[in-house]
Amino acid sequence: MSSPIVTLRPATRTDVPQILGFIRELAEYEKLAHEAIATEAGMGEQLFGAHPAAEVVMAEVDGQPAGFALFFHNFSTFLGQRGLYLEDLFVRPQFRGLGLGRRLMAHLARLAVERGCGRFEWSVLDWNAPAISFYRGLGAQGQDEWTVQRLSGQALRDLAAAGDTGGPQ
Repeated sequence: MSSPIVTLRPATRTDVPQILGFIRELAEYEKLAHEAIATEAGMGEQLFGAHPAAEVVMAEVDGQPAGFALFFHNFSTFLGQRGLYLEDLFVRPQFRGLGLGRRLMAHLARLAVERGCGRFEWSVLDWNAPAISFYRGLGAQGQDEWTVQRLSGQALRDLAAAGDTGGPQ
């Protein structure tokens, strides 16, 4: 039996339906399917429009879609450098154990180094023990002293509508 042929490549606009499929599979796994409301048109514009918001690396095994990593750049004022932020990493269950996750992470780490990034960061759900173990195995360190804060939906719209009132915080 021969080893499978693994290919990593930048996504193209024609990959948008597959990317969205991976996102929905990931959302199911993370018990967040109700939050996965992205559309093909919206993703196409955000990833391949005039001002792309993120990039995607596709992983294929013997020509079959097996996984993806979606990432973008952020910026650290303390370092005075941009960083690379991994938004989503997903490998389909039937392709796990082939080292695809590690290969995707190593690919992104190389991009971060090549692009002069000072950091490579991501978030993981606190209950996702397999992912946490995987990341620790790569040498990642948890940043437990930081908590993610989020404004979305009506709270985001309310703050935007309030503007700068100039009053006390």
